This record gives sequence, C-alpha cells and structure tokens, in this order.
Amino acid sequence: MRTRDERGRRLAVRRYPWVTATVATGGVGGLLEAFGPAGSAQIAVSAFALVLVVVRGRRMVMDLRAGTYGVDMLAVLSVAATVLVGEYWAALVVCLMLSGGEALETSANGRARRELTALLAREPRVAQRAGPEGTLEEVPVDRIRPEDEVWVRPGEVVPVDGLLLTAAATFDESSLTGESLPVEHHRGDPVLSGSVAGSDAVRVRATATAATSQYQAIIELVKQAQASKAPFVRLADRVAVPFTVVALLLAAAAWALSGDATRFAEVLVVATPCPLIIAAPVAFMSGMSRAASNGIIVKSAGTLELLSRVRTVALDKTGTLTRGAPVVAEVLPVPGRSAEELLALAASVEQYSVHALAAAIVRAAHQRGIELSPGHDVVEETARGARAAVDGHAVAVGKLAYVGEDPRHPAPRPGAGQIGVHVAVDGSYAGTVLLADELRPEARHTLVALRGAGVRTTVMLTGDAEVTARHVADQVGIDDVRAGLLPQDKVDAVRRLPDRPVLMVGDGVNDAPVLAVADIGMAMGARGSTAATESADAVAVHDDLARTVTAVRIGQRTVRVAWQAIALGIGLSSLLMVVAATGRLPALAGAWLQEGVDLACILWALLATRPGRDETRSGATGQAAARSRASSDSLMSNP
Repeated sequence: MRTRDERGRRLAVRRYPWVTATVATGGVGGLLEAFGPAGSAQIAVSAFALVLVVVRGRRMVMDLRAGTYGVDMLAVLSVAATVLVGEYWAALVVCLMLSGGEALETSANGRARRELTALLAREPRVAQRAGPEGTLEEVPVDRIRPEDEVWVRPGEVVPVDGLLLTAAATFDESSLTGESLPVEHHRGDPVLSGSVAGSDAVRVRATATAATSQYQAIIELVKQAQASKAPFVRLADRVAVPFTVVALLLAAAAWALSGDATRFAEVLVVATPCPLIIAAPVAFMSGMSRAASNGIIVKSAGTLELLSRVRTVALDKTGTLTRGAPVVAEVLPVPGRSAEELLALAASVEQYSVHALAAAIVRAAHQRGIELSPGHDVVEETARGARAAVDGHAVAVGKLAYVGEDPRHPAPRPGAGQIGVHVAVDGSYAGTVLLADELRPEARHTLVALRGAGVRTTVMLTGDAEVTARHVADQVGIDDVRAGLLPQDKVDAVRRLPDRPVLMVGDGVNDAPVLAVADIGMAMGARGSTAATESADAVAVHDDLARTVTAVRIGQRTVRVAWQAIALGIGLSSLLMVVAATGRLPALAGAWLQEGVDLACILWALLATRPGRDETRSGATGQAAARSRASSDSLMSNP
C-alpha cells in the first residue's frame, strides 16, 4: 500500500512534468559531467534546453498571433542565448525557473484561494430527510423540497435554506458571513444553507430547494470568481513589453561594448519577466480569497481593480441605508392611558393581520414583554384597518379616518419617514403608534469610512418621497439625494454621474437594473433578492452595510500589493541586469539569483491576504461601531 507521501510525490510528478524533467536532466547531466565522455553533459543539457525553447517558442508565437504579448519571450531568448555561448548549466536553471515558476504560481494561488475553495469543498451532497413515523432516509440534496423536514447532525452542513424546528441551536456561519463566533438561533428562525450545526442534532423545515438556496447561490458566485482574470493582470502583461525592450537593448549594448557574446546571455538570464507576470495573478487571487473570508463574494478579479479606484458610491435607501422593515418608533396615548396599555390593545388586534405594520406592532409588544389578549369577532378591511373585541372592549386599529377623530385630542402628525397607526377604544380615539423604517446603526459610520477610503461623492437613489429621503440623508451625511425615482430613473442617474468609477449598493428586485449598469454593483445578499444578487459584481453575504467599506479597502490593498510586487521584481531584475552587463555576474549565478527574485515577488503578492496598516486602524473604529450597533439592538429589544 502506498503511503500518503508517496501518493503526494506521484501527484506532483503528474502535475508538473516539466519540473520533473528539468530536475531529471540536471541529475543525468551531473552524472555525465562526473563519469561520462567529455562534452556529453553539455550535449544532454543543451538538447533538453532547446526542446523547451521549441515548446515555449510555439506557445509564444501562438500568443503573438492572438494579439497577446508572449510574456516568456525573454526567458526563451535567454535559454537560447546561454546554450549558444556554452553556458548550458545556466540554461538549465532558467528552464527550472520557467517550469518551476508555474508550479510556484499554482501553489501560491492554491493558498490564496483557500477561502474560495473551502466553500466549494463544503457543498453538501446528501441530506437526512425525515420520513413517516420518525424514520430517516439519506437522499441526494437536490431531492429535498420545500416543507420537507431535514435532520442535520452535529458538525454537518445545513443542505438547504429552512426554518429551525428545534427549540434552540447554535450554528457556525463563518463560511457565509465571516462571523467567527457561533450564532444561536431559536425555533422559527431562518437557517441558511451552508451554515454548520453545532454540538447537537437539529431539525429544519426546508423553505427552498438546494438549487435556490443561499449556499448554492454563493457556490455559483465563487465559480465565476475563480474563472475570472483582472484587467490589471493584462496591464501587468503590457508592462512587460517596455521591460523586454530595455533588457534587449541593454544586453545588445553590453555585447557590443565588450565584444563578448556571453554578456548578452548573462543580461538576459536575469531579465526574465516572470516576477512581473506571476505577481499580479497571485495578488488578485489573494484579495478575492480575503474578501470571501470577510463575507464578500467578488464575482471577478477585475472588480477588485475597480473597487480600488471608486470615487462615487450610490446607495438605495430602503433595505440598504435602512433596515427595510418598519419598527415602532414611539407610542403616543391620550391622557389617562399608558403607552404599554395602548400598545397591548393594538397588538392584540394586529396579531391576526398579515400586514407589515401589524407585524411590527406585535413584535414591539413582544420585545417589551407585553402579554397579548385574545381577540374576538376580528374584522380586517384592506388598506383601512382592523377591529376586534379585546378584554371586553371594542378596539379599532388603522388609519385615522377608520378609527375616528377626537377634537379634544388631535392625532399627532407623523414626522419625516414615519407613519401613524391610530387606535380607538369603544369608539373613542385612544392614541397613535408611530412606526418608521429604522436607519441601520452602521450607516453613518460606513459613509464616514467610505470618504476616508477616497470616495468623493455619495448619492442616494430612492423611489421614496423627497421629505423621507432628505430625512435619512441628513442623518447619515449623504451628499446628493435623488428621490421619487423609478428603476429606469436610477439607471439614467448612475449613467450620468461624472466622478467614476461608480459603486452602486442595493438589495431589492428594483435595484437589479442599476446594479447591472453601474461600474461596480454590490448587492446586500443576506436579505436581498435573487435578481439583485445575480446582477451585481459583488455580494455582501452578511446583511451589513459596512462590508461596502471592507470591499473597497480590500480592493485598494490588493492593487497596492500587486504593484509593489511588480516593482520589487522589476527593480531587482534591473539591478541584476546592470551588474551582469559589466561582466561581474556569471550566467549560472545570475540564473539562481533570478529564482530568488521570483520567490520574493510571490511571497510579497501573498501579503494581499492580510490587512494593511490603514485597514487595521480603521478596523478599530469599525469595532467601536459594532459595539454601538450591539448596544442599539439591545435598546430596541429592551426599551
């Protein structure tokens, strides 16, 4: 039986045949050098090097015919030149650099895309479906249908979106949201596919199929992300053109001035552009991996490059700057009644309604620990209100015209962004419950942080009324407000914005067109619509507006690291070229030094997996905002 190490070596040989052949040629050449006829080692090594030149040369010609610069042109020329001048060992080292560079890039990309591939590896294949009389049957996950009951054992991945039927359970949602701590859910809470059950088995009622569940949507986004190539990487390829020209001119000048053809080969050996070519892809894959670990799926590497240059951020209001669901802002009873009493009566009637405002009133009563009374003879009139007998009183809840006015107690006028639900008891006006679409606690901090990241203009695009939009914009510090817009109006507005690139953030079905037309569209994916998610270039898996800043910072960090790695490679190669031109750097030594340059550039590019100093400083501010957000949520639960 083969050991794991033996299997690993066999796999490496199959994945990197040219590396294996180069090393084998070096071994054979060494033996011939020591024990074979004179010149046999040179013949064997030179022949192998020329075979590699032919193979790489064909690829280079194909690239040129396709209109793409052959990025390994210098390496091919340096191998040919060193063979011609008799520096066959230097030629073999350059062959190792060419073949080994691909292996290093693959290895570095594997490390960089660790978070992305982790999502794919955890994709559930089977599920434990509850059958009749409590039996369990293991079925393929694509056979699960809504309303099926599924058991998830400890440590297993939840296969489909559903509602928790177990009294309480904890889940690891780090692969979905980036939240490192276990998240506790209670009976009736939604549970996302892709989360991992804690220490106890849990029962879940499916609300979607596997294909339409959250995790499968993320899987598709990840596959798109892995298949992409950034414009910046193509830019790096173009930077190699002037570098090649300079290297050839310097090599030719060294040969002409010295009269020694070896100088030409020595300069080209240290002029290979592998650091420049490898650094950018590794940096971008590292950035995409880091984004995934922070709960942001970036669909294409090019999106990261655009994120680094964002100058305008446009935001939807409802569901993006606000929570997108009404909450009770204030309870205003008439004199002689308490706020708790008024809310209890209103919620006792509204518990029988499916209206969003009714649900908000009932939720507020539960949060305050108010026990609801049963209602009798419940009647609901669409778009007007509802009435019922509660504790022996006739209670009406709804519009003012529905419940009736009282000249002695004028109903309060709702403020900007508020709506009033009025209550009458036994035919007399009893008070008003004011509701509002609550502002996200992190919204203001996010806008401040975006400006700190270089964003010059912030714009709100909303279909709401001007007064409501202005009220929200003033609270968070939006520069430009566009209200009363239809979906097409939003598209036109984004197209006309002058300071580009433009990042559009939204979450609803009506945001899908504008997310598609923006330079970068970012969807709030945790509660956003499928249409918005599919139209966007990036998806914040966690329902947190602050992820917008994180995405911009990661884009900036990625591009900065990529340029640094490229500059490092060009700088070191240029220095070595100058030394080689003077004749003080033998070809063999130069080839090994160039290997070191390649490795240094790859290691530098991997720094994109870690935050920079500016992000660390802004992270402290973000943690303070998170504590403020938690405090705000606590106050809402216990006012």
